[in-house]
Formats: sequence, structure tokens, C-alpha cells
Amino acid sequence: MWRGLYTAATGMVTETKRTDVIANNLANAATTGYKQDKAIHKEFEAMLIRRYYDHEDGGLVGMEPNSQTDYVTDMIDVTRFKQFDADPFYRPNIGRLGLGDYIDEIAVNYDQGPIETTGNELDLAIGGEGFFTIQSPNGIRYTRNGAFFRNADGYIQDIRGYNLLDNQGQPIQIPRDMFNKDIIITEDGGVYVKGDDTDQYQPDPDQIVTTGNQGNRQLLAQIQLVSFEDRLALRKQGDNLFVPVADQDGNIAQPQAANGLIVQGALEKSNVLIVREMVELIHNHRLYEAAAKAVTTQDEMLDKSVNDVGTNG
Repeated sequence: MWRGLYTAATGMVTETKRTDVIANNLANAATTGYKQDKAIHKEFEAMLIRRYYDHEDGGLVGMEPNSQTDYVTDMIDVTRFKQFDADPFYRPNIGRLGLGDYIDEIAVNYDQGPIETTGNELDLAIGGEGFFTIQSPNGIRYTRNGAFFRNADGYIQDIRGYNLLDNQGQPIQIPRDMFNKDIIITEDGGVYVKGDDTDQYQPDPDQIVTTGNQGNRQLLAQIQLVSFEDRLALRKQGDNLFVPVADQDGNIAQPQAANGLIVQGALEKSNVLIVREMVELIHNHRLYEAAAKAVTTQDEMLDKSVNDVGTNG
């Protein structure tokens, strides 16, 4: 009886956590680049139930003493009853008793979200696999949110002010006197500026960028687009950022070049399907109610056993 109470309670805890995950998905249904979370549950190891008093002296169940064995049992052989014949070497099994389930992990669904055109030259969407590399105060982070802008110094940043990095791990800077319409970002992540050879901008001694006529263009930087082989190599940090985590051996996952394509002037929307999440939320609510009813029933049975059955002499 106590076991049934606890088993039903674990179901309530599981559905509560799953509902929290669904609520978070719904809250981020309009968040750019958001990836859906999914609660993965796992069953506790089931218990094998056997009949309690069947040949508990350890004898070979159902076997008569003979010249090959000295095992003897004085108990009635209940394994041979009405043409029921159990395995003579083991007690009859009643079956397996489930002990409830729990949330094993919160998995991230990395499926592609819909891409929506915005017309903003610094809005970038990733088609396929890959993450943008961001420099945060706590180190390198990764994101699918491509809503970028230029700050007063010309650096491309996200809404938090974190710099977008190139394939050399350096912030990408656009000449301050250049308009966004003069910036071209190709599918492979190349950042170009339009211009001719008459007006030159030199942000550092090793780099010369031309401005002016749109007939020519010159490479300014290469956006770093990375991916990870293991889906468990990243975990969500918050603010739509991912952070690499260590494996069982303590090794931090290392990024590799991604095969995704960058779409300029567009954003990847959340891959959360609101209708599906709402249906899942209703389903979880019904499961929670069923588990709560089971807890109430077990509690009533326990109360009757203690207060009614126990008082009968």
C-alpha cells in the first residue's frame, strides 16, 4: 500500500516537471532561434513479484526426491494445480511491479525552425546545422539567434552587447562611415563591403577596406559557424545561449566547422509548435489528475486499514 502511494506520487512529480518544460516552450514560442525542450522520462527499475510461501526452504520446486538430489520439501507443491505446471527450478512469478518514473533528462530539439525574411542586413539566419560564436563576459558561447546590430564603434553585436566572432576568434568590425546596405554577407559567412578603389578605409595596418561604388566588394571578415557531433555537448545557459559541457572523462566538447548556410536579411524563428505544445499540456494535466486520484485512493485505503480493520478484534 505504501509502495502504491509513492509510485503515484512520483508520477505527480514527473508531470509537474514536464508541465514546467512545456510552459517554458510556450513562453519562448516567439523567441528568435529558440530550440524546443523536451522532458524525457525513464521508468524506475521494476520489481519482480513471486509467490511468497512457495517452497521457501530452498528446495527444487515441484521436484520429488530421487537418487540424484537430496533436496526435500514438506510444503504442498502449489506449482501443479489444475494443469498448471511451473518451471520446477524456480518459484512461480506473478509478474513485474512498476515503481513509477522520473525525468531522466531535458533534451533539446535542434530541428530547423522556420526562416522569416526581415530585410535588415544584419539579421542572419542559419539554414541547417551550426551556431554563431559569441564572446560573452564568461567566455565563448553559441547561439542560433542571428538578430545582430552595429554598436557605436562598428562592432557587430547581439542584443546583450556580446560581439559576434570571426573564424579567427576576433570581433567583427564594420567601418563606422559605411551604411548597412553596403554590407554583403554570403552563405558561407563571408562579410563583404561594397566599393571601388578610390576611397579606402584602413581599420588596422594589415587590412584595407574599400568603400563607395557598389560594383566591387572586398572581404572584411569570415563569420565563425560551428557545430558539435554530440547532441549532449551543449546545454542551455539562458538568454538563448549554449555553453559546451564536459563529457564523462572531463573533456570539454570542441566545435568543428558547420555545414549550415547563412541567410542575410532573415531570422530563424522558434521551432516550437504552439498547437502541439497545448495538446501536450492538456495531456499532462490529465495524467497529473490521474496520479493525484491514485494518491487519494491509496490514502483512503491506508486510513481504513489503520482505523477500521485494525480495531476489529
